[in-house]
Amino acid sequence: MSWRSVLISHPAKLSLSQGQLVLQQTEKVTLPLEDIAIIVLEHPQIILTHQLLSACATQNVSLISTDPSFLPNGIFLPFQPHSRALKQLKRQLNLSKVRQKQIWQEIIQQKILNQSQVLLQQNLQPQAHQLQKLAQKVKSGDKTHIEAYAAQIYFKALFGKPFKRRSDDLINAQLNFGYSIIRSAIARQLVAYGFIPALGIGHHNELNAFNLADDLIEPYRPIVDAQVVLLNTQAEENTLSTADKAQLISLLHQDTPRVQKGEFQGKSTLLALIEASVISLGQAMENSIPLTLPSLVENHHEQRE
Repeated sequence: MSWRSVLISHPAKLSLSQGQLVLQQTEKVTLPLEDIAIIVLEHPQIILTHQLLSACATQNVSLISTDPSFLPNGIFLPFQPHSRALKQLKRQLNLSKVRQKQIWQEIIQQKILNQSQVLLQQNLQPQAHQLQKLAQKVKSGDKTHIEAYAAQIYFKALFGKPFKRRSDDLINAQLNFGYSIIRSAIARQLVAYGFIPALGIGHHNELNAFNLADDLIEPYRPIVDAQVVLLNTQAEENTLSTADKAQLISLLHQDTPRVQKGEFQGKSTLLALIEASVISLGQAMENSIPLTLPSLVENHHEQRE
């Protein structure tokens, strides 16, 4: 199972030799390709061979490109059909509106609960308790738009009243980078398990090739938010640094609790949890079982007591 993420922020040549990624900079470094899940390319002077690209597709390695602002702007995903791709496609196409709304309700409830935990970690108890109550009010399909109301409370409490999600500042740059990394990891697993990422549940933008990834990322976003808060308590620069990006990428390997309908199911790395979420999504479409989703509650046993 792949477990490593690689960030390349200096000029380099990438090639393949005997199943190894060969990274040529001032020195030559080799890494087993089978250990790698994601490679982030963020320097304009990076050269890579077609042989490596082909091997990345075979090994289900995602390559992420970045724009001049060093934010992710593209992803290279394997085009290998899952062994039961047609079955997965039928699941998506045949998913009833009622079941879609139930799945969306489950996703949004866990997102808001995770947001409340981020606020509790910052000793913002009144707003955290407000979000916990809102999570219980989320209806099928979130037809009363509780998610948007919770977001207003959450971001103002976490980053201050002047904060605006779409502003051009360091916090938003950090959030956007972290979200993009998680989104790419989710897209990678959706493709690996035969889903069509454009067919979403709560997202239906005709110009978005990754609506389903944008559905599944929602309860993962607060994990990025918590890391961004930590980064800003240590910030020495006013720009997104290589150290910031490395910390945000490392979230993929962070041990995270997993839950099904509030029931603790143990811990795993975020990469493994994303895979479990994708698998459970296919099962939920067919058998109405709960999704496996991330939780920010560190000790579920103590919480139940």
